Amino acid sequence: MSRRTKSHQSHGSANRPRLWGKHAVAAALDNPDRKILKAWATREASAFMQFPKDVPVTLADVADLGRLVPHDAPHQGVVIEVEPLEDAWLDGLLGSAGEQAVLLVLDQVTDPHNVGAILRSAAAFGAVGIVTQDRHSPPESGALAKAASGALERVPWARVVNLARALDEIGEAGFWRIGLAGDADTDLKEALGRRELYWRLVAVSEQMRAIAERVWYAVVKEA
Repeated sequence: MSRRTKSHQSHGSANRPRLWGKHAVAAALDNPDRKILKAWATREASAFMQFPKDVPVTLADVADLGRLVPHDAPHQGVVIEVEPLEDAWLDGLLGSAGEQAVLLVLDQVTDPHNVGAILRSAAAFGAVGIVTQDRHSPPESGALAKAASGALERVPWARVVNLARALDEIGEAGFWRIGLAGDADTDLKEALGRRELYWRLVAVSEQMRAIAERVWYAVVKEA
């Protein structure tokens, strides 16, 4: 299932996003599930980027590349146009998660830089994936991919229609559900206690709304 958001951007579109920056582009090129449509690069960048032979590559100077991306975007000499990755399925993430697996759930985190940074942290800590609500999360974009520094290509991303229902399903799969909030009274260490935990969920939220009251086991401070 491809990304479903159809809104257009001024530099590429949600259906054909443009990625830039050496780490984001190199990770996309290394991902066998990523379809690269076209590429632009300086002569220097093209010398070390491993572009597939079937991808048309246009040599361009720095100023030309700047016109392909949002103003002041740090393209680092390379821009690619791609097809969005297919969404992961939540039941697939749950079915493949091992013991002590960590899954991140984002509730109305809409800024692409924030989502990219969370993806980067998820990759660093070995999370099995992230889950977002379909209507309240950003589409793939160059800004998101740049902030993720390659993690967009490595961390599975499931988009769901109903986040509360998804949290119910996650709990039924054996995950311990934890909500993170800056104004909570309990820290993470205290909430975990001395329990023998085999499955864990860390739910990250900007607006916790009624979901926390209904399905989350504890609300703890963000680290």
